[in-house]
Amino acid sequence: MNELYIGLIGIFCFLLLLFLRMPIAFAMAIVGFAGFSFLNSVSSAYNMVAKEIFSNFSSYSLSVIAMFVWMGFLAYYSGIGTSLYNFAYRLLGHMPGGLAIATQAACAVFGAICGSNTATAATMSAIALPEMDKYQYNRSLATASIAAGGVIGILIPPSVIFILYGTATEQSVGALFMAGILPGILLTFLYMVVIYILTKRNPSLGPTGPKSGWREIISSIRGGLLEVMLVFLVSVGGLFIGLFTLTEAGAVGAGGILLVSLWRKRIDRDKLKKSLLDTTRTTAMIMLMIAGAVIFGRFMAVSRVPFELANWVGSLSLPPFAILGLILLIYFILGCFIDALALVLLTVPIFFPVVVDTLGYDPIWFGVVIVLVVGMGVITPPVGMNVYVIKGIKPDIPLETIFKGIWPFLGAIIACIALLILFPSIATFLPGLIYN
Repeated sequence: MNELYIGLIGIFCFLLLLFLRMPIAFAMAIVGFAGFSFLNSVSSAYNMVAKEIFSNFSSYSLSVIAMFVWMGFLAYYSGIGTSLYNFAYRLLGHMPGGLAIATQAACAVFGAICGSNTATAATMSAIALPEMDKYQYNRSLATASIAAGGVIGILIPPSVIFILYGTATEQSVGALFMAGILPGILLTFLYMVVIYILTKRNPSLGPTGPKSGWREIISSIRGGLLEVMLVFLVSVGGLFIGLFTLTEAGAVGAGGILLVSLWRKRIDRDKLKKSLLDTTRTTAMIMLMIAGAVIFGRFMAVSRVPFELANWVGSLSLPPFAILGLILLIYFILGCFIDALALVLLTVPIFFPVVVDTLGYDPIWFGVVIVLVVGMGVITPPVGMNVYVIKGIKPDIPLETIFKGIWPFLGAIIACIALLILFPSIATFLPGLIYN
């Protein structure tokens, strides 16, 4: 049987296993191993698995994942998110929809510290929802603004998805981090505009809160927030100027937040233990996904599916932006069913050569666009991870209430993607300034 047909059958089997609710990492590994065995031999498949797992798990560059994940959980358990929200609330709470706008600002800063969409959504749900309930905010707007705000967490550095994309495509993770800054700020601004327009047209959706004086605003910075922001600037700034490697930057960030939390007495033994356990679980999950994706990717390579897809795309009588649009549509559809991390690991080996080599797009720019598109998947049904995180924290709020409020924010993400396509320099300006 032709290798291409075997590859297509493998993709179908993978989707079937997902439908049967098998964990994504195991589904990729099983199909990849079986397909590679069929096209070569069982012994060569064993050798491939052993070699790839050892080479990837022993990779120094992947050790940064544990550091940045721990950095995020320390920020979560130490209550840094609360301090961030209080500051944003004092600054912006008096505007129409001010609490929801403040939530976006807090999500942006907290996302810059932890790099996780689910951690951002969980933290802000616990902090912001009670405040918005107190001021009788529309629950659909309140919950949707938090779910959408979590997307900022995977765009503004440090982002685990950027690390995985950079590792898979052999691109500079530092350049990807830099590329995510301006689009992250742009998306935050677009979210704020959406909230302002909605609440301006219908004030009952988001009543204004009390106006705070400068003394209250300045006092809200106390309690460790300023120190944490300095740690983040030292960590990420040191990476950008070449003072640290990526792994060292992660270690400096995690260690700095730990020291600040201990100094400010914001973390105890139990919380520290929980942060380490959650970090271990999350890192293990990511590493298993990487292993599964690598095995599946080797099967795809020998089946020639990526190469045939690239040739097919190259033969289409369509302009490059139309082909790019089709690829992004595929990403959006798959993102509704597959976890963001797994989707990037699974699809990048297939689409990256098409977009970069065949269509000629910038690989750093493409990474930012992909993160935005898969970010839409974490707030859309049926997976909608951020939505389910909020549902878990507030079980009395129906899922349909949250999903109902998502659509204006999806429009903001689409607008951000459109602006990136029209003006690629939004993503490429800072990396070009530093790394060229």
